[in-house]
Amino acid sequence: MGFRFDLFIVLIAVLSVPVLSDLILSKVDRRIDLTSQVVRITSTLKVENSGNDPVSEVLLAFPEHQEKNLAYLTASFREGKGKGKGSTSSLPVEVVHPQGMPPALVFYSVSLPKGLGKGESLTLDVLVVFTHSLKPFPKEITQADFQLVVFQDSGHYLSPYEVKFQSLSVKLPDARIESYTRLENTKTVGSEIKYGPYENHPPFSYSPIVVHFEQNQPFAVAQQLVREIEISHWGNVQVTEHYKLIHAGAQSKGEFSRLDYQARPHVRGASAFRHLVAKLPPRAHSVYFRDEIGNISTSHLWGDLKKTELEIEPRYPMFGGWKTSFFIGYGLPLQDFLFESGGKRFLNITFGCPMNEVVIDNLIVKVVLPEGSRDISVSAPFAVKQWQETKLSHLDVVGRPVVVLEKTNVVPEHDQHFQVYYKFNNISLLREPLMLISGFFFLFVTCIVYMHVDMSISKSSASYVMKLLWEEVQAAIQQVHDIISRCLSIHDKLEASLRDLARTGDVQACKAARKASDGQLKELSKELRPLLAFLQSSPQAAQILPKVEELVAKERELQEKLMLKHTTVADSYEKKSGGKEIENRIASQQQKIVALRQEVDDLLDYIDEI
Repeated sequence: MGFRFDLFIVLIAVLSVPVLSDLILSKVDRRIDLTSQVVRITSTLKVENSGNDPVSEVLLAFPEHQEKNLAYLTASFREGKGKGKGSTSSLPVEVVHPQGMPPALVFYSVSLPKGLGKGESLTLDVLVVFTHSLKPFPKEITQADFQLVVFQDSGHYLSPYEVKFQSLSVKLPDARIESYTRLENTKTVGSEIKYGPYENHPPFSYSPIVVHFEQNQPFAVAQQLVREIEISHWGNVQVTEHYKLIHAGAQSKGEFSRLDYQARPHVRGASAFRHLVAKLPPRAHSVYFRDEIGNISTSHLWGDLKKTELEIEPRYPMFGGWKTSFFIGYGLPLQDFLFESGGKRFLNITFGCPMNEVVIDNLIVKVVLPEGSRDISVSAPFAVKQWQETKLSHLDVVGRPVVVLEKTNVVPEHDQHFQVYYKFNNISLLREPLMLISGFFFLFVTCIVYMHVDMSISKSSASYVMKLLWEEVQAAIQQVHDIISRCLSIHDKLEASLRDLARTGDVQACKAARKASDGQLKELSKELRPLLAFLQSSPQAAQILPKVEELVAKERELQEKLMLKHTTVADSYEKKSGGKEIENRIASQQQKIVALRQEVDDLLDYIDEI
């Protein structure tokens, strides 16, 4: 397996490194907490100087494969004698690169408050927090399986100094242990594995141990969390948090049965988590919990004068490998988080995630300051990447300055207060109210002017005259359109008279219909002449006139062909000609009539659109 290869590399590395100083660790007490997905190792080191020269730093060594998951490291020294006595003070810690050390080891230097002289000693408390150090094994499980994980470390304290006396305890979630490495003086007490005590181990002693145990605590990992904190000097701090969450435990395989899960959630979903609890500041208000679909009602909020807790329940239970996205928001009283000092205002608020035991792969905190803020600076208790942006919001002119802080591999221990300092002129508070007042004032003035000014076009203006002339052209074109449509209706009546002739053989009735149609078409032709004359004399009709003239010409040609057809059919019936003979005589005429009728209809549609 991969972790066995890592241990082999570390063993080779630690056997080939030199001793760094005359310091010795007279007593080491290590406690490894594996009760959650975050691994916390607390070490109490009693450091003594056995050399002649004073020592100002203590080195901490970590295997490279373990250090890459290191999220938090703090060291403090305890003043006074005896365990738990005296006050503690934090010490600066930084990465160092001692000469002659192999790349498989990473060293951190703890700077002592004063040089440790010959024969002197002090007690250090070191807290190390690792993420993604518990590896699911097996990597895939079904809904009914319990989640098993593997943890690896050293049973002996890995240090560049000689260790006189040491012990180790590994705290597990419960007593269900699959297997663990047994060294000398190893025993289990309930859910705890104890190693040691061990005495007189040389520098860089390393004894690999592997613990395989059941771990069903939530493996909630925020692949990205974006917190936006917007300050309003009108009395509110608005916080919005966007989560991209994943269950980073053993991958779920097979089908999911909601019925089984609801019937026995602790058996048919032991490794899944259903809800998370966010601990918000005491006077949080206007709290909401939403996702891309909308508001999520399966959440609960309660609080008192000391705390506000929001229980977040996603739309579905989270099994291994499943993902979800959501965001929460809430408002905070400005006076609880914004203060003044030395002529500057500063925001004092927590950095990390309000949810316990959630690991954040990438955390981005955006602090949106009021427009006009200047001389911006940030004070954070740990190293973060930072830059500035600009955000445009309502009633902004140049935009609001945004301080952006980014940190990877964030754990609950990073949920500490940080400060953003800036200067702000109180007169700038009047900017937005004055903009609103000015906007409404000009709106009312514009309405008054509009109501009292005659906006109509003068009847003597050229544009008004052009408008009237165009309206006259449109009216004439509409009349032409109507006349042609009436002519087509008369054509349809003539066609109907021929159908009646074929059915009844009454030639006189057919000729009477022809005579009536001739009279009507002549009247329509008289009505059409003055309209064409007007259009031909109007400059505004220059573009449409060719189509109108083409329409009139096509209708006349259609009328002539139809009359010829009518005369041919009537004469044939008088001569007692057969039906097939009549059809042959008018076949060519009928084709031309159909084609002409289609052209006339197309031209009518074109003119109708205009």
